[in-house]
Amino acid sequence: MERLQSRRETIRAIIARRQVPGCGFWLGNPDAKTWPLLHQHFGTTSEEQLRQLLGDDVRWICPQFYADAYRDPDGRELFDSGLDREKHGSAGPLAACTTVAEVEAFPWPKPEYLNFDSCLADLRNAGDVYRLSGFWTCFYHNVADLFGMEEYFIKMRSYPAVVHAVTAKVCEFYYEANERFYAVAGDLVDGFFFGNDLGCQTGLVCSPISLEDFVFPWLRRFVDQGHRHGYQVALHSCGSVYKLIDKFIDAGVDCLHPLQALAKGMDADHLAEFKGRIAFLGGVDAQHLMTNGTPDEVRAGVHRIHALLAPHLIVSPSHEAILPNVPMENVAAMAQAVAEIRKENL
Repeated sequence: MERLQSRRETIRAIIARRQVPGCGFWLGNPDAKTWPLLHQHFGTTSEEQLRQLLGDDVRWICPQFYADAYRDPDGRELFDSGLDREKHGSAGPLAACTTVAEVEAFPWPKPEYLNFDSCLADLRNAGDVYRLSGFWTCFYHNVADLFGMEEYFIKMRSYPAVVHAVTAKVCEFYYEANERFYAVAGDLVDGFFFGNDLGCQTGLVCSPISLEDFVFPWLRRFVDQGHRHGYQVALHSCGSVYKLIDKFIDAGVDCLHPLQALAKGMDADHLAEFKGRIAFLGGVDAQHLMTNGTPDEVRAGVHRIHALLAPHLIVSPSHEAILPNVPMENVAAMAQAVAEIRKENL
């Protein structure tokens, strides 16, 4: 059993599936409305102060989330679909597209407009923490927004060449964006973190055949790209993705996030069958336990997850954007349980 002094090295070891005592901890990425409640409860004034107080080992420092990350002279945002984000069934700008020529004519983002200065500065100043980075590369969501969700699924069958062409345009941008970012970020980054939610509460968003045709070829390329640059790869995929975990492992994914505990097959009891083949990040139920449970129940839940999934576990909420309806006492209980586990494994 390895005992590493560096928090950064400890998380690397956990994701590499080495034998490390205790577990890692990531608070996640709380919703903007939750931060004032966290600061009020814990008596902190900055995000970093709070994370240090709770023993958070991980920082997500994503280049595309900075205001100055993309400088289009015409003011366009990356893959701006124009959709009302409250109306997920809305048609996107490519909803009526039926030819590859129309795809080519669309105003696609250009890598030369990218700027990494702010992101690199934060990576340099991150300290002894594990750094998740790289472009979020949510290509499945971008394509769904560009068509509109319903049209996306319909076009998989009616105009597959158009779906492949749009997917290629989106993914070619991300691939080049990551190449440019990795070239300047180097060893400031530990893990490539990207997200495509392929599950719903009870199953997959569409058939495994469609996912294999339209999603997995590029998913594999992005995993390979991260590895080629020396990074571990963590995949975010919400919902019931139990049926895809073997595919994720075969694709080379090192760590799976967020482990939506109440989705079908995603409880730690079921995930334990993959133990030793992939690392886990998340798992603390945010749908019921964190929102409705008592602090004692939260602590017990964390200890249970650890018993089932350790040693390759980084404890974190099963929905990383902690919402304001989560009692702050339960956030404290989650962090306290991690501290207890670490103390027991000294």
